[in-house]
Parts: sequence; structure tokens; C-alpha cells
Amino acid sequence: MKTKLILLFTLVTFITCGQSSPSEKAEGNIDEINITIEYSSPRAKGRTIYGGLVPYGEVWRAGANKNTTIEFSNDVKIEGQALAKGKYGFFIIPVENGNWTAIFNKKNDAWGSNSYSESDDALRLSVEASYLKEGKENLAYKIKKNAIKFEWADKSFNMKVTK
Repeated sequence: MKTKLILLFTLVTFITCGQSSPSEKAEGNIDEINITIEYSSPRAKGRTIYGGLVPYGEVWRAGANKNTTIEFSNDVKIEGQALAKGKYGFFIIPVENGNWTAIFNKKNDAWGSNSYSESDDALRLSVEASYLKEGKENLAYKIKKNAIKFEWADKSFNMKVTK
């Protein structure tokens, strides 16, 4: 019995504390639009992220484990470009120098980038990635006053959201 309790405690500890990329959710409201972002938040752990773990010039699921999703309760404009209400798979193409590509894809239930198809894109847009003054250990999305913010490791970007 004692052995079973120890194993159970170890398993629960691993599941709750040992996850290297725990599931996260960012929720908020911009201009009467409810926004929900679901993602797994990997940790930098001293690794080279961009150009290393996340290759430059390749489609990345913008998180870990299953794909990051972003859901909008109403039609929106992201950086001035129209996007219908709904739930989208969210991908990023980082580049070493210059603007990154943010992708809202109609396929929102995949695992990783392997099943990604450009033909399912609902919207692609250019985003200006900037360096963070202090590195961010955990990948995070935030719903700000008028934008969605992405930040991880040494990079961040904002996407302006309006009606």
C-alpha cells in the first residue's frame, strides 16, 4: 500500500509540476471581441530558441505539443486585415532579420506543424518582431488593450486587433 501511495504521489507531482510545456490559456476582450488563446508554454531552459529549437524560415506551431489556437467571438481585423469570427490554428514563421509571418489557419485541431497546409490559411500577415530587454523563460500570450502580444526567449511582437 505504501509503495502504491508513493507511486501515485510521484505521478501526480510529475503531471502537475514536471511538465516542461504546461497548457495555458489567455483570455480577454478587445473592442467587444472575446479572444481566447490556448497553447502549451515551453521553457527556454538556456537553449538557443530562434535559429535553434525553432528554425528560421519554417512554419512553427507557436507553442509546444498540440497547436496553438486563437478564437474570436466576432469578425475582427488583425493589423487592418479582415478575419472572420471563429477558431484558428496559429502558426509563426520566424526569420533571423526582418518581419516574421503570423498565420491564422482554418485547421485548428492538429499536433505540430506536420499537417500544416498553406491552402488552409485564412490570413497571413507580417509582424515586427523585436528584441526583449530581458529574456522571457516561458512562452506567453497576452490580450492587451488593443493587441495580442507574443513573447518568448529574446523576442516579442504585437498584433493590433480591431472590429
